[in-house]
Amino acid sequence: MSKSLFVCQNCGAEHRKWAGQCPDCNEWNCITEQSETPITARVGTKGKVLTPLSIIEISNEDNPRRSTGVEELDRVLGGGLVPGSGVLIGGDPGIGKSTLLLQASCHLAALGQSTGQNMLYITGEESISQVKMRGERIDALHKDLMLVAASELESIMATISKQRPMAVVIDSIQTMMSNRLTSAPGTVSQVRDCAAALIQQAKQLGHALILVGHVTKDGSIAGPRVLEHMVDAVLYFEGDKGHAHRILRAVKNRFGPAGEIGVFEMSDRGLIGIRDASKLFLAERALDVPGSTVLACMEGTRPLLVEVQALVAPTVYATPKRSSVGLDINRIAMLAAVLERRMGIPLGQFDIYVNVAGGARINEPAADLAVLLAIISAYQEKPLPSNLALFGEVGLTGEIRPVGNPEARAREAANLGFSQLLLPRENETRVQESNLAATLRKSADGLQCLSAKHLSEAVQVALS
Repeated sequence: MSKSLFVCQNCGAEHRKWAGQCPDCNEWNCITEQSETPITARVGTKGKVLTPLSIIEISNEDNPRRSTGVEELDRVLGGGLVPGSGVLIGGDPGIGKSTLLLQASCHLAALGQSTGQNMLYITGEESISQVKMRGERIDALHKDLMLVAASELESIMATISKQRPMAVVIDSIQTMMSNRLTSAPGTVSQVRDCAAALIQQAKQLGHALILVGHVTKDGSIAGPRVLEHMVDAVLYFEGDKGHAHRILRAVKNRFGPAGEIGVFEMSDRGLIGIRDASKLFLAERALDVPGSTVLACMEGTRPLLVEVQALVAPTVYATPKRSSVGLDINRIAMLAAVLERRMGIPLGQFDIYVNVAGGARINEPAADLAVLLAIISAYQEKPLPSNLALFGEVGLTGEIRPVGNPEARAREAANLGFSQLLLPRENETRVQESNLAATLRKSADGLQCLSAKHLSEAVQVALS
């Protein structure tokens, strides 16, 4: 006799009765009823003895990385697809997940000609004719790119075992369903079991597996959180539909650096990789305007220059408003308190709005100095030098703390023609000790290093 089990579709928690809110993740209207299949213990079975291998005896020469043909995607993956790996890609609807994967599938199909393997693209949301129409539009057609429209797990796994492709794309994992389960497609049990079976098959047969995942309203991948632990890499598509560019960020990567980003531009021919992303974000920057600074930040191993804008306006509310786009709003409120307490700037009667131009999202604390100087510039109605780039973390006492990779940030600023760089003093000292002082102090392009220990020194240097 089957029993009912109530499962949260957001976190996967199991409950014995229905509730409007999940007590584990605090989400509303996410608990659904499923039939519980009793599990019978296997009696009389014994496990076989496995033969362990020394780690120094294991060779990776037989499993080289395979380039997807898309340079920015290879950068995010750490150099290309690893055979036997599982990759999960999430993003908002219409942001370009299927377009990018179809482009990469075409390049992989061309690469597989030398090994006699094809590329298998399995779609559960579209028909194969719809996928071909997209392929014609973005010029992603190849005779070894095989399309299958299916959602039954057992049929898909049988097809993969027969075809033995170089790589498999599942678009999307929420549409897959197993006949062994009675729950509907997209539920926690279906997503978890289908993904586990596909990943295990990829490890055994040696092909790369790419799963497309839906996202919830807050931007995280839908389904159980265990799905992100099962795969080897988790990639998120970021970007505003009002902007032409998209950012692909590696949240998790077992074969490369986490936090790496790839920048793409959406066009009628598909997604085009942008190698020099700093020029894209600074293309429409207005010069000699109060409230504008240029931040030298790091996204993974990639230096990036972005424009940070601030607007200070008299408030009409009892409590002044703090708003932010592209930066953590709690960080902005904390930095505003630092300005009031340490610099004596009365911001209690002003609303503060901070924006990262171009739709980029910055998560590192090195943006503190750029945000503070943009707010001070907007408050004083005094523009910063247009040839000045800066970075640095600011503490609650107003001290400017050092950040990582100052050499790469300085090199990127010099390559884009900036002649001055404002940075923490300890970063300059550390670079001098590592015989790289010329990179910061005076590069071939004339980059001058300006250091500061406290926020008051930085204000005096930048706005004097």
